[in-house]
Amino acid sequence: MTGHQRRPGGAGRGVRGAVLGSRPAHSTRLPSRVRPGTPAASGAPGAPAVASGGPERTVPWLRVGAAYAWRLILVGIVVYGLFTILGRFQLVAVALFLALVITAILRPVADLLNHVLPRPLCVALALVGSILVLLGLFALVGHAVAGESAKLAGEFRGGIHQIEQWLRRPPFRLSPGRLAELQRQIMHYLSTHRSSLLSSAASGLGRVVEVVTGIALALFSSVFFIHSGDRLWGWAREQLLPAGAREGWDRAGRAAWHTFAGYTRGIIIVAATNAVLVGVALLVLRVPLALPLALLEFFAAFVPLVGSPVALAVATVVALAGRGPVTAALVLALIVVIGQLEGHVLHPLVMSWAVRLHPLVVALSVIAGSIVAGVIGAVVAVPLISVVWAVLRALRAVPP
Repeated sequence: MTGHQRRPGGAGRGVRGAVLGSRPAHSTRLPSRVRPGTPAASGAPGAPAVASGGPERTVPWLRVGAAYAWRLILVGIVVYGLFTILGRFQLVAVALFLALVITAILRPVADLLNHVLPRPLCVALALVGSILVLLGLFALVGHAVAGESAKLAGEFRGGIHQIEQWLRRPPFRLSPGRLAELQRQIMHYLSTHRSSLLSSAASGLGRVVEVVTGIALALFSSVFFIHSGDRLWGWAREQLLPAGAREGWDRAGRAAWHTFAGYTRGIIIVAATNAVLVGVALLVLRVPLALPLALLEFFAAFVPLVGSPVALAVATVVALAGRGPVTAALVLALIVVIGQLEGHVLHPLVMSWAVRLHPLVVALSVIAGSIVAGVIGAVVAVPLISVVWAVLRALRAVPP
């Protein structure tokens, strides 16, 4: 074969691989995406100009907002589903919450007794002793009410008469006929709605059975929480969490328990202090039912910002009926003094080991909790927000 030799598979290619009578081949590249900060993006001389696509012109804050929006929507769906499930099992959820409260209170007592006694005996002594203290307190309140029942009936009749006389004077100027008409309307309502009131009382008996069941479940759960809460948490961590997430969630769980236990012990100290102050003041002012009203103040203090003023408002009404408007005005002044003492001295001093929330966050959480679950939601809202905030802080923290 003369002239240019043909190579196998070359199909007429020369020595340099070019086809005879054709132009030299060249490749075409598509423009690549230019990163910010490169010479091409900054318009430096000699840099190739690359046209940017439409999606790259999206406003940065809009992309960031969209990224956070779908995450917040997902979190909202999870939270809504969680509360829906808890609503279905409200009795179990409330019982477990009460068991955690009992554990936060009695766990230090059991740990202290464990230095000299076996652990099961320490748990039994702590639980039985606390139950006996509560029963003795309620028995004392019942004895005080029963002993003053006859005296209280006469004082309340005289107090109601004083209230009627007070309403007849300015600025109300209610006539005796109008007051009698109000009494007749109240009696008519009670007589016409007797069946509904009886059905409400019957349903109330069912609620009493639920309350007793919840208390029994809470005591049963608290026995295991006090005795071996650390082992239960260790088992849940090892069995339910992947190996890579155990360290972080263990830190978050311990931070959550520290916050919840600190809040529980702090609110009990605040409630006990308020109850002692209110009881002493009502005894000095000789207000009827001073001891039951002090106990009411103790339990009402578990609802932040709202419970204590409501309990003291009840004490004001009792003082108005039993001792007159002057004593009621003094009790009303007591509401202001105790509110300032609780907000500016007790909470900052006692709650320093727990997560301190802004008063606006506390108010919004209490209102939102009451809307979702009534009184139970108002009680649970603030410790729940505190625990969630502690978990977020623990998960964001970088371990040493």
